[in-house]
Amino acid sequence: MASVMEDPTLERHFKGHKDAVTCADFNPNRKQLASGSLDKNLMIWNLAPKARAFQFVGHQDVITGVQFSPSGNLVASSSKDRTVRLWTPSMKGESTVFKAHTAAVRSVAFSHDGQRLVTASDDKSVKVWSVHRQCFIYSLNQHTNWVRCARFSPDGRIIASCGDDRTVRLWDTSTKHCINCLTDCGGSATFVDFNSSGTCIASSGADSTLKIWDLRTNKLIQHYRVHSAGINSFSFHPSNNYVISGSNDGTIKILDLLEGRLIYTLHGHKGAVITVAFSRAGDVFASGGADSQVLLWKTNFDSRSYQDVLLQHSRRSTPDPPPHLSDIHPRGPHLHHPQPTAIQVSPAVKDTRSTEPHVIQLGQSVHGNMLLNSWPRLTPMQSAAANSHHYNGLPACHVANSRLDGWIEGGSASRAESTAENETRANRKEGKGRREEEVEMSQTHPLEVLSGHPSSVSSTLRHIVQQLDILTQTVSVLEERLTLTEDKLKECLTHQSQILKDLRASRTRRRTESEGTDESSVHST
Repeated sequence: MASVMEDPTLERHFKGHKDAVTCADFNPNRKQLASGSLDKNLMIWNLAPKARAFQFVGHQDVITGVQFSPSGNLVASSSKDRTVRLWTPSMKGESTVFKAHTAAVRSVAFSHDGQRLVTASDDKSVKVWSVHRQCFIYSLNQHTNWVRCARFSPDGRIIASCGDDRTVRLWDTSTKHCINCLTDCGGSATFVDFNSSGTCIASSGADSTLKIWDLRTNKLIQHYRVHSAGINSFSFHPSNNYVISGSNDGTIKILDLLEGRLIYTLHGHKGAVITVAFSRAGDVFASGGADSQVLLWKTNFDSRSYQDVLLQHSRRSTPDPPPHLSDIHPRGPHLHHPQPTAIQVSPAVKDTRSTEPHVIQLGQSVHGNMLLNSWPRLTPMQSAAANSHHYNGLPACHVANSRLDGWIEGGSASRAESTAENETRANRKEGKGRREEEVEMSQTHPLEVLSGHPSSVSSTLRHIVQQLDILTQTVSVLEERLTLTEDKLKECLTHQSQILKDLRASRTRRRTESEGTDESSVHST
């Protein structure tokens, strides 16, 4: 916590992904940050300055979600390759694969006791898994379109999910029934999460809105439209007083929920901001975007009241008018439009702490041509030895740990084999000195993951994948239009049935009136 109130500041940037960053999460131990990307790789960044970064290879398609377990000893990742993986965030680089979804998996999250996982998928289902038994448990199947996100409540009794059917659904984990369906979404619901106390949920949408519901009253209590494009992700501050959101408009917004207003707009990414996440303590937050960067921000704004923020910035920003009571304790939904006087922060930092970290590639490589420039290719004997290695029943990475340690310290395996028979003590000393020098170099200079020249086959496959992505997007648009058409058709049918009911009622009324007239005429005669 900052003792003196300051703007949010950009602390570090992490460069290592080769494509857009889609998801990020902090280790509860405050020492690591995980991120996933369109480049199919999971990165574990060590937050200590000059520390190594780990690159985990194994997914065969875009990584869509990532989260550390509550204990921090596991990392779960979801992917469009229809699988979920559990990784050990260490040098072993091991992972176990969960398979049950029949389409792309969009999100993954741990329960707060770390015993279960919940996933959301394009197969229109939400699935729950056992972490300890490493198996699928049950499925929730009432969404009518792709499910974008699913999260456990803090007490684990409720699951919230949202998707392209424009609904947010709440599920009872004991009965497996949908206990509430919130249909106030104006477009596809992209993200959903609980606040830390579990009393509220928020959802964001492609219609650029962020909505907050009170679960105790089942009412929409706050409705923000501060972005100019769809919101991809948001995160509650642990105090529940703030929310950060990332959008396709390229900005990060910070909302003060007590005051019911936008307080900061951050400009740090070039292009869409796809993911944002607070650390467990709330002192820092991360953002990832289409520019392939992960940015680490220092919070600073949570140590003093919002009135102090306005007072400090009164010279360079006109404060918004004070909130009315219903904004703080709303009695119904209130739409919050963007305030042009919100404090704009465009960091132009001299980031001396972010020498690009030494990247170590772990796990099974999907593309055979992706190797570190200081790593040798495995011989058939090394590959067989690595493939036969297991750890606690989980498939190990296809690199033997003894070889891995040797490579990290600077010795090439091929060089070690060629000189093993003739190596003298003097050479060992020289090698040790060289290794120490290389380790020192690795702490101050970046080590990039290199990819070989793609063959004609791989370029053709890449083109096919791109065309399939375009087809998938087209199908998504067509499905959304079909949903709109169905909604309109339902409205027309409902309206038509109401008209028919009114006609029948009027005919019955006329018949009754005519019969009454006939009876009165008979009596008069």
